[in-house]
Amino acid sequence: MSRQVFCRKYQKEMEGLDFAPFPGAKGQEFFENVSKQAWQEWLQHQTTLINEKRLNVFEPEAKKFLEEQREKFFNNDESVEKAEGWKPE
Repeated sequence: MSRQVFCRKYQKEMEGLDFAPFPGAKGQEFFENVSKQAWQEWLQHQTTLINEKRLNVFEPEAKKFLEEQREKFFNNDESVEKAEGWKPE
């Protein structure tokens, strides 16, 4: 049986991640509070942001922007950036 977590994005019990997505306290927080589905959706959204905004993920400003967007995404904040011209199905 898969590990269940109370997903902070969907506000319900869902299948959890198999491992922390990155090291440290923040990675552990996501491991404990974000579902596998929500994390996959974030990865897709992050890729779209990187491509559409032509971010260099090695630049501190880009990393900070993505961290802020990640928090907004998982908190269902309406101000999360959307890719220009992209319309969800």
